[in-house]
Amino acid sequence: MLGLGVAGVAAGPYLQRAQDAVAGKDPTGLTGLLPAGGGFRYYSVASSVPSRGPDDYTLTVDGLVERPMKHRLDDLRAMPQRRLVRDVQCVTGWRVPATPFEGVPLAQLLDAAGVRPGAAAVRFGCFDGEYTESLTLEQARREDVLVALKLQDAPISHSHGGPVRLYVAPMYFYKSAKWLSSITVTDRVQPGYWEQYGYDVDAWVGRSNGRDDAPTA
Repeated sequence: MLGLGVAGVAAGPYLQRAQDAVAGKDPTGLTGLLPAGGGFRYYSVASSVPSRGPDDYTLTVDGLVERPMKHRLDDLRAMPQRRLVRDVQCVTGWRVPATPFEGVPLAQLLDAAGVRPGAAAVRFGCFDGEYTESLTLEQARREDVLVALKLQDAPISHSHGGPVRLYVAPMYFYKSAKWLSSITVTDRVQPGYWEQYGYDVDAWVGRSNGRDDAPTA
């Protein structure tokens, strides 16, 4: 038994990478039923999602701002980073405890662009071409909202929404949009992808969507 345990530990990283690779190409979400995966399930609303990296990734910040900006991946990596360790809670019920995320505070990017008078919300677009999300400006400026570059102390993999994703620590995980490509400051909240199907716009863990999960922060 001890030998099998040692073999499992040694093989674990290789098996995890293989599962991540398969999950990243599985639009059905069925790979989310497999064990391991760090406790995460894999979801995508698009049939396929292109991979992006340092050579072709760009994050735009536009809308009601004084200085529209475009950030390459290396630009984001060079900015001051914040590390958060919180539980991740999906509205479907699964939870991954004490999960480290690290990235640039969203408020920092908004301040750099200069939010104009009349702004009230932020809309997020993704390079899968389908997914969108929104936060109020007050929510977006929270200290526990990141433009995340690392998950579990490693660069975010493609299947987990990399190279850059949104992380909204106190809300259900559908607010943490994967494959983030645009941040647009708007005059009102525009419901995101799942909210058009009845999910709550204000998705506080334990206080929304008819659930009573323990808060994540």
